[in-house]
Amino acid sequence: MSRSVRADTHIIPFRLRRIAVGAGDPCRVMHYQDQSVQERLLSCYHNKMKTRIDLHIHSKFSGDTDAEPEELIMQAIKQGLHGIAFTEHYSYEVSEPLEEMGERYKDKIMIFRGVEFSAPEGHCLIFGVNTDALSIKHLPLEEMIRVVNESGGVVIPSHPYRRGNSLGDVIKNAPGICALEGYNGCNMHAYNARAVEMARILSIPYTGGSDAHLPEEVGLCLTEFEDEVTPPNLITMLKRGNYRGIDNRPRFSPSPVIPFL
Repeated sequence: MSRSVRADTHIIPFRLRRIAVGAGDPCRVMHYQDQSVQERLLSCYHNKMKTRIDLHIHSKFSGDTDAEPEELIMQAIKQGLHGIAFTEHYSYEVSEPLEEMGERYKDKIMIFRGVEFSAPEGHCLIFGVNTDALSIKHLPLEEMIRVVNESGGVVIPSHPYRRGNSLGDVIKNAPGICALEGYNGCNMHAYNARAVEMARILSIPYTGGSDAHLPEEVGLCLTEFEDEVTPPNLITMLKRGNYRGIDNRPRFSPSPVIPFL
């Protein structure tokens, strides 16, 4: 299986075999998950209670990978995740076929839908609303956040300190964001560390998501909720803020809890 990929010029310090195959976006590199990732993931699930969801996954509906949604779902089940969120690029409605899969696999895993929205200032994960129906494509960031919040959704800037397509320090003046994506599975650790620190400074929580475009990337980073999450209450739980991002890549231990209040 192949996909369109791009790579940063930086060396990414993970103990994974990685092959850079293009130029441009810092995220797009090819890599192969080694056994220690799977072992680290599965060992976490013996802890009490927590709900673990990968909140940032892309399938063929994003247009920059040919990964089938079902492949990604099966990998998430194999990893022992409780849920995954498909956040296809640009459009919420392109992931409509996943509704049927959510019903098919409901006894094994929760499947959520969101979107990785491209605001003029940078990328944001949006959950809880149909962004295609909101006419927010060209709105300034602050106005977009207001419209999403008033419509019952939440906005979480994705990979906020990755170069090229992220909000960066604009998040300091973005009232109404629900959280930051603190741990992104395609990021260099330094970018993630800066995001987690900014979440602490802003007194908001931080999430984790793999940004997977291939099945073997699922679960590299994820969000660990202290409360039970269900399809109807995801937005409530995100607003409540009782969660943290986790980095499961081999170099890093699971992230320490950093209070945001």
